[in-house]
Amino acid sequence: MTLTVRIKPRARREILALAAWWVSNRTAARAAVETDLQEALELLAVFPGIGTRVENARDAQTRRWLLGRLGHFLYYRQRGNTLEVLACWSTSRESEPKV
Repeated sequence: MTLTVRIKPRARREILALAAWWVSNRTAARAAVETDLQEALELLAVFPGIGTRVENARDAQTRRWLLGRLGHFLYYRQRGNTLEVLACWSTSRESEPKV
């Protein structure tokens, strides 16, 4: 079964900021955010359990998935038949988002 994907407002803002930065600073791969995000969401919607569990998250079901080329993690959880994307956070940050 494929889950319905819902991107929470916070995650949407973070993704849009990442995409804007990528378009301005990585002109050879302007579509990388869109491409990598779409591939990740398609995979996670079918196999939501493959991400790494996030310790100390508000919800024990919260996981993260590395978007390697982008240097960001997608934080998400499964709620019934929905995959909720909670945040898109840089791997270079010293702390994790409060999700």
